[in-house]
Amino acid sequence: MIASYDQLREARTALDTPLFAGLPGDIRVSFEFFPPKTDALMSQLWEVVTTLAPLGPQFVSVTYGAGGSTRDRTHGTVARIIGEARLPAAAHLTCVDASKAEIREVAEAYWEAGVRHVVALRGDMGAPGVPFTPHPEGYANAAELVTGLKEIAPFEISVAAYPETHPDAASPQADLDNLKRKLDAGASRAITQFFFDAETFFRFRDRLAAAGIDAPVIPGILPVSNVAQTRKFAAACGAAIPSWMEGLFEGLDTHPPARQLVAATIAAEFCRRLYAGGVRDFHFYTLNRAELSYAICHLLGLRPKLPALEAAA
Repeated sequence: MIASYDQLREARTALDTPLFAGLPGDIRVSFEFFPPKTDALMSQLWEVVTTLAPLGPQFVSVTYGAGGSTRDRTHGTVARIIGEARLPAAAHLTCVDASKAEIREVAEAYWEAGVRHVVALRGDMGAPGVPFTPHPEGYANAAELVTGLKEIAPFEISVAAYPETHPDAASPQADLDNLKRKLDAGASRAITQFFFDAETFFRFRDRLAAAGIDAPVIPGILPVSNVAQTRKFAAACGAAIPSWMEGLFEGLDTHPPARQLVAATIAAEFCRRLYAGGVRDFHFYTLNRAELSYAICHLLGLRPKLPALEAAA
């Protein structure tokens, strides 16, 4: 029996050097957390922090609820990460339902707590589909927020980028122009919304270069373990979930351990494709879980660089 072309191709693929063999670990990573609502959830988050901290992240960030709804918890979480974990921590800040004076108050409190890095976002109103409405005495958009923050203190500032275009943007070009305004206002880098196709990022990178944008743009990685939750996230931000990914998770709702293994496999291969395209910086949306992000970093060759932290108190 003569092997078909497809069989030979699959055989060559299977016998090639494994995807993750011999990687030098030359990646730089950052992690995003959200502020916990209870003491028990804070203990859980601290276990995540203690797991990921030895990987030596460039920074970790803590999200900020719509209208400042998590203001105190964001501040407390960031302060603890800086004070106890000794990690560079970035606090998120949005324009939603806040005057310039209120934002100044929050930013000054961050600075006093040792925060030197802010993720500046326009933000969403909190309810799905509700259009953003600026506070009458606030900032109209993220570019204005960046300008305002730079006048308050010499923060390092990260902003958001959208490889698949922000849902509110009039066009892909308008979205790109908005990103350029944020960077021109003083932002140091952009972090992308999550996406699931490496080619999406590569095409976006080409468009950035054509537009003369040379600031670092870091791909945001969402390791998927809860497909239903990911669908909601994707619908809100305009990210596409490939049908093949949906198919791989089908039938695993009642098999959490298997779902975790599939999730790790998909996300790791995705990051490996980005790595093959020259990406060395990755920002992980952890959803306050460590295992998937840690496993992906390990497969990409990253090993602990810092001493382990004490367990959660």
